[in-house]
Parts: sequence; C-alpha cells; structure tokens
Amino acid sequence: MAENVTIARPYAEAAFQLASAGNALGPWSEALDRLAAVAADSQMRDCITDPKLAPEQLAGFFLDIAGTGLSAEQQNYVRVLVENERLQVLPEIRDLFVALKNEHEGVKEANIASAFPMDDSTLKTLVADLEARFKAKLNVTVSVDPELIGGVKIAIGDEVIDASVRGKLANMAAALKN
Repeated sequence: MAENVTIARPYAEAAFQLASAGNALGPWSEALDRLAAVAADSQMRDCITDPKLAPEQLAGFFLDIAGTGLSAEQQNYVRVLVENERLQVLPEIRDLFVALKNEHEGVKEANIASAFPMDDSTLKTLVADLEARFKAKLNVTVSVDPELIGGVKIAIGDEVIDASVRGKLANMAAALKN
C-alpha cells in the first residue's frame, strides 16, 4: 500500500497543480472521486490489468464509463495515467489530492466516534469548539462506537482526544498497575 502512495504522489501533485492553475479545485476533486470509484470497481480492475487491451482502448473504455462532464484537461490526465499504467492507483491519487486541497484551504479531517448518536446541536457545538481549538475548518466524519461505553473519541490529524469512558478506564487501569 505504501508503494501505491509513493507511485500516486507525483500524479496527485500534478492534478493539484492543474486544478490550482485553473482555479478548479472543487471540480477536480469531484472528478477524481468519480474516477477513483470507477478504477476501484473489480470488473474495471480486470480491464486495467488485461494485456489484450491497447492503451487507447482502455482510455476510451474508462472515459466512457466515467461519464460525461470531465473537462478536456481531466480526460488528458486519464490518458496519461493509462499510458503510464497508473489507473490502478487512482484511489490513492484522489486521497493525496484531497489532502493537498485541504492543506491549501486550511481544512483538517476530523473523525469523531461517539458511544451514542449525537443530536445536531451537540455535534454543531462540538465542531465549533474543535475548530476554535485547532484554528482550522474541519471536515467531520461521525461514527457510533458502542465499545466506547460513553463519551467521544476524536482524531484530527495525528492528534487524538479520548474523552470516552473506555479510555478513562484504561488510564485508571494503567495508573493502578504502576
């Protein structure tokens, strides 16, 4: 997997430069989402690895499936990926592109795991407090994890805030062992 990220990095950076130059980060992000979904399909992966398909055929087939709405620049980008046999790393390219886009826009990804479903007002207050603390706009993903027993566990970048009952119990157990 790390190898795929290494392979994908220059292509993600190139897509980011093209998108930035054209002031089209949003459209490129949407296009890469769609392209990555097509590339991740099991039948498409079989086509990508099929040595009988010529690069022109594969590019045409891939672009037909990806649908209309891709700019000429995005279609050329797909052709470059086909020529360099890099279609299979489109999911990694998309992930790296989103990370570059978020960094450029000052946005951070936040994963919030809660023991119970949170109502909208609680989530809104929590997100506002986290945005103030991290001085950044947050893209929030919320999940319910009953194993937390109570409270929340928040991961933003490489920082984790564990305010769960399970985390507090683990800390108490560690303190009692010492």
